[in-house]
Amino acid sequence: MKLKKRILIFLPLLAILILGIIKLNLSIWLILPFIIVFLFPIVMGAIRIQDDYFIKSIHSLNDPLIANNHYLPTDICITFDDGIHKEYTPKVLDILKSQDVKAMFFIIGKNILHNESILKRILNEGHIVGNHSDQHSFWFDMKSSSNMLDEIKVANNRVGEVLGKENEPIYFRPPYGVTNPNLAKAINKSGLISVGWNLRSMDTVAKTKTELLTKLKNETRAGSIILLHDRCPITVDTLTDYIMFCKTQGFTFTTLK
Repeated sequence: MKLKKRILIFLPLLAILILGIIKLNLSIWLILPFIIVFLFPIVMGAIRIQDDYFIKSIHSLNDPLIANNHYLPTDICITFDDGIHKEYTPKVLDILKSQDVKAMFFIIGKNILHNESILKRILNEGHIVGNHSDQHSFWFDMKSSSNMLDEIKVANNRVGEVLGKENEPIYFRPPYGVTNPNLAKAINKSGLISVGWNLRSMDTVAKTKTELLTKLKNETRAGSIILLHDRCPITVDTLTDYIMFCKTQGFTFTTLK
């Protein structure tokens, strides 16, 4: 049940509940469980991009949003968030090049400054550059729709200034994977395509290479879009072993086109 429908049902029920509480002289706190039940799916829809609660996103290579799906049954897609990192992104690129694997990099616009050569390398080596907002601030989801749209445009413009306007991103990944009505409106106005994932590696919190690699091995499936971060040293340490494992399992690597 989407937001508008929930609100249309919630408001009359809330009014009836309040009138009943007043009439029966009951505690106003009885409203709290009702509000929690109403808010819970909205909160979960916001933090779980896969629910498509506020905006539809691509979460796998088998997603119906992908028109004229041309992917092989063995294809998977590796994606990296939060770059460009001056030290670790080049190491990730070295590994991808040595393994002949193409990937997607959802970069933060502000990180392009002083890393223009790395951005050019990402494109020149056949990878896809995506938009991950300009600032990726903790408060991004509290912004107005117009401010969110400005961030998306600024990040795209930064890419265009380095790579040419024809190479500006067409894919956007929401910071933290959190969505809400304001962001949905901003993405729709930007004309970009929202991209999620169906395998979250948790590399930002993994304590050991073994822990990270085991999770990736256990959860990789045909059509997977895998979320990694090219700012994490543990990801660099694990990436070669993960790619080699995928190859032994018959997986092939691709990107969104």
